[in-house]
Amino acid sequence: MKVIGVTEFGGPEVLGIHEVPEPHAGPGEVRISVRAFAVSPTDTLVRTGQPDTSGVEPPYVPGMDAAGLIDEVGEGVEGWSVGDEVMAMAIPLAGHGGAYVQKLVAPVGSFTRIPANTSLEEASTIPMNGLTATQMLEKVTLAPGQVLAVSGAAGLLGNYLVQLGKAAGLTVIADAADKDRALVESLGADHVVERGPGFADAVRAIVPGGVDALTDASVQREEALPAVRDGGVSIDVRLWKGTGERGIRFEQAVVADEYHSFGKLDALRQRVENRLLTPRVAEVLPAAEASQAHRRLEAGGVRGRFVLVW
Repeated sequence: MKVIGVTEFGGPEVLGIHEVPEPHAGPGEVRISVRAFAVSPTDTLVRTGQPDTSGVEPPYVPGMDAAGLIDEVGEGVEGWSVGDEVMAMAIPLAGHGGAYVQKLVAPVGSFTRIPANTSLEEASTIPMNGLTATQMLEKVTLAPGQVLAVSGAAGLLGNYLVQLGKAAGLTVIADAADKDRALVESLGADHVVERGPGFADAVRAIVPGGVDALTDASVQREEALPAVRDGGVSIDVRLWKGTGERGIRFEQAVVADEYHSFGKLDALRQRVENRLLTPRVAEVLPAAEASQAHRRLEAGGVRGRFVLVW
């Protein structure tokens, strides 16, 4: 089968199509004929060699989100049939590897049906970012009525944080550049402040004592931290452990921990069906144009996800 991956690390140009043996579903697993897979910032880390690749044979395959049709059902699997349309999370460099593949073997729990009235391309943007947002909101442990600040709100993870935060009854303060303000407002944010160095001051102008929690989707860290009240919570998407100041609790999002979180993934499906969560596709490209998708992603300004299709 064909996969998109790298045999040496570097820029977008190192991504290429490789032939590897076709995998098969084992006990407790299905095999998905992948039709669409989303391109996320985490994928660039695999391409540039930042995770540990020891013990993994090249090509190294990125990708944490896929959607397609089940074409094999392993022994002991109940409730799933060949032909079911599903969306799945994958773990690059571990288990069955990344999602930039024609055939993805997925254990039960790592996939669910795509939302009704949703395309495979749209569904491919949901698992990893949706589960990341879900975990971040669980870890900040806010009650309805408390105040959440979201940095990077115009990006897809930020979109999901705003929408899920509002669904949880939180007051949400989100950032946006002028060109993205209408988008972020449409997600339901209670207040939208200017993106950039003045984020923390703008948040404090609305909530002088500081917000209860910061979900830092744009990795502003020390720059955004003054927005948080003493004793509040800050959660990072790149494992930053924080500064330990002002009694702030620092948490880290580790989405790989959600690989078997079927209940959470299926709840995301239901939220999309209920129009409480909005998948967003920036553009659909052929799989062979993975290098172009990575190059454009790293140039910035993408709203939604590039989705690659076989």
